[in-house]
Amino acid sequence: MSSWRSWHRPLVVFSAAMAVLALVSAVGLVVDDRVLVGAPIWAKPFKFAVSFAAYGLTLAWMLAHLTRGRRAGRWAGHVVVLTSLTEMVLITVQVVRGRRSHFNFATPFDAVLWDAMGVTIVVLWAATLVIAVLLLRTRIADRATALAVRGGLLIALAGSALGFLMALPSESQRAAGNLDTADIVGAHSVGVPDGGPAMPLTGWSTTGGDLRAPHFVGMHALQLLPLLLIVLVLLAPRFAPLRDAGVRLRLVRVAAGGYAALVALITWQALRGQPLIHPDGATLAAAGILLAAVAYGTWSTLRTTAHDRPSPRTADDREPVA
Repeated sequence: MSSWRSWHRPLVVFSAAMAVLALVSAVGLVVDDRVLVGAPIWAKPFKFAVSFAAYGLTLAWMLAHLTRGRRAGRWAGHVVVLTSLTEMVLITVQVVRGRRSHFNFATPFDAVLWDAMGVTIVVLWAATLVIAVLLLRTRIADRATALAVRGGLLIALAGSALGFLMALPSESQRAAGNLDTADIVGAHSVGVPDGGPAMPLTGWSTTGGDLRAPHFVGMHALQLLPLLLIVLVLLAPRFAPLRDAGVRLRLVRVAAGGYAALVALITWQALRGQPLIHPDGATLAAAGILLAAVAYGTWSTLRTTAHDRPSPRTADDREPVA
């Protein structure tokens, strides 16, 4: 485990700044009663700030594992800070103005801000890809840690890439035509307009598909897979099978495979215009198969370990004393 002093300092500072912005946004949720696209206007900067705080801190920890390409990794971290900070500034500016930050072409100024945000998103994704490639080439002694870090990054990149689908015109926008003069081009929801009935806290649609669900779940593999490994290590003193590094590796492997399949499943569900909390029979069947596969993989790993462990010797097994 790397010392926190070796973590990428600008990313750590950025995460602290995002924590402060999250507190400011929380205050805004209380004192500012404005609503935009069916949600409190400060909800977006609050959620983005919390997400970026976790994102930056996790990347700062991961970069400390680099054994080669450290300079390139350091610069990629700098780019992540710059682009993420730019995106948050643009989102906050639009909140103060009472305007939509995403997909907004209503005025030339709104369009310029959204185009700038689109550039920062692409560059942020590319910088994260550079970090992922560097970590794929880095020798990490503990194989379970290596898998948690690399698997988390790769799934997070896939989840982040799903955000590009939201910038495409929705079916209703394409049917309406005149995309060059439309005020809004792009949407979070599939099959229904943005701003309709939504889940509390997340704001995800309850009447149609919502691409923010797989986008969110995928991106946070970055934190959840390493956290799973940390939990396994902490439980090892109490549960003998977990003391085996090979067992922890196989459990992380099962978790990574299951997590990637989950992201694919809820992406498929969203693209069919289906709310996350109202799955149809096909989605439930696929979820059942996925759950059974993960449960079997976990059970098989632990059972094999218990079977291979030598049993205590009984009195009859003891060697005779001369």
